[in-house]
Amino acid sequence: MRNTLIFAGSSCPALAGQICSNLGMDPAGVELSQFANGETSVKILTSIRDKDVFVVQSGSSNINDSIMELLILISACKGGSANKITGQPPHYDSAAVLPYFPYSRQSKKKSHRGAITARMLANLLNVAGINHVITIDLHASQMQGFFKCPVDNLHAEPIIARWIRRNVANWQEAVCVSKNAGGTKRVTSLADALKLNFGMVTTDKRRGGPGMSASMIMNQLDGNAPELVLDSDISKLQISPDDNVAHRGEKPVLSQLQTKEQKLEFAPRNGQTPPRGGHSRQESQSSPRKSPAMSSPLRSSNGNASTTKSPLTRAQTVPSISSSIEEEQEFTDERARDITQGRLVHGHIVPDDYPSPTQSAMSTSTILDNPDDDPMSMSRASSFFHPEPQVLGGSADAAASSDEEDGGLNDPGLEQMITLVGDVKNRTIFIIDDMIDKAGSWIAAAECVVKRGRAKKVYCIATHGLFGGDSLEELQNCDCIDTILVTNSFPIAADKARAAKKLVVLDLSNLLSEAIRRNHYGESISPLFSHSYD
Repeated sequence: MRNTLIFAGSSCPALAGQICSNLGMDPAGVELSQFANGETSVKILTSIRDKDVFVVQSGSSNINDSIMELLILISACKGGSANKITGQPPHYDSAAVLPYFPYSRQSKKKSHRGAITARMLANLLNVAGINHVITIDLHASQMQGFFKCPVDNLHAEPIIARWIRRNVANWQEAVCVSKNAGGTKRVTSLADALKLNFGMVTTDKRRGGPGMSASMIMNQLDGNAPELVLDSDISKLQISPDDNVAHRGEKPVLSQLQTKEQKLEFAPRNGQTPPRGGHSRQESQSSPRKSPAMSSPLRSSNGNASTTKSPLTRAQTVPSISSSIEEEQEFTDERARDITQGRLVHGHIVPDDYPSPTQSAMSTSTILDNPDDDPMSMSRASSFFHPEPQVLGGSADAAASSDEEDGGLNDPGLEQMITLVGDVKNRTIFIIDDMIDKAGSWIAAAECVVKRGRAKKVYCIATHGLFGGDSLEELQNCDCIDTILVTNSFPIAADKARAAKKLVVLDLSNLLSEAIRRNHYGESISPLFSHSYD
């Protein structure tokens, strides 16, 4: 291509060299170095006046150095062709080719004092002089609105789909699975392209502590709690008023409640005379279908906190109370068969009888063993009094970043419940996300579909293989994972890539070189989003 220069940053020289090779040209001359104190120095060794300039620079393990190098290189290109004798603006295009856009996970506020770092980086690129951005699979597509210049957000999905068709046996029977709620749109897109079914894996945190509920705490505070008794022969639900309430003339909260087939009665524990038309406590205890269980607090009708009543003990569920209840119990939904649950401890699936770390740290029996302890002070670890804080005052975002859920997987005092929605038995599974940074959520999802869902093979697929820390080694050592599929948008150390036998890296140079060629000649890039079925 005439009047076109491609500069290769230090983060991905191999990818930039392959792009230039596909276009039949050599990388433009540039000298990249650092001073002794770590400052970045850029020297352009060729004329760039009236040329279309493309700077290929991706995120890397030295992410901040790569960003500064990109900004300085763009600024140097702008300064090298901005001054013209006629005083007219330059007739050149300066584009940044960012296969992996840095800080893309920080595209929204996650706390009241959080920063939208991705928007700040977009502003920095604009100030440096960029007027075109080419990238692949932004973490959030709405990030394109951060820029004041055109953005070509390419997708690696056609390349991944073509690899699946060519290399996966019986891929027509596979299932695409999302490992969190935020990645369902990405998973369903690939599933629609391949005409496959899809599923989802979600995790639910269980906070540590003695596991006391509010009713257990309230039961310790008041020993005169009335007992809820179940009786199907009574026509009305009545509560015998307490002495203090009766003297004040106040009415209880639940005065009368009629049901279709099932009737309930609250009988006092202290042996008071039951209401007229009701049964005594002894008669209720003689029924084989009546037994006390959990309790819950009860308040008077005027809403005054001082008139809070003692907790009421719920009756256990009894079989076949009425024909209508029997019909509801017999009704089954076929979709419920596709829901599988498991327990996660230290980020791994454990059997149902495995001891919970929360119970081993502080057993619930301490309440019974130490009756003199203050129940309110013991309950401070309970989720009833300390609910989990939500993002921005309760507006929790379900579309969390790809690896934000890994934070609690290795917490020794936290147990999680993992749920698999979808039928994966004896199927090949494609667990899909936009990036792989930490390995915890990937391993948990793979173990869930294999050990609970009884899948036969698991492919972990992502566009950007960041592989922070020892995550690649952990994925390699997981017996439930068969293949790790990523692209070369993010540079992977050669020693890590050689040690990971399960790792497969797809080349993006053809996609990026074609995008550069079409931008240079003013052609449409829409064909780059289509799937080829060769």
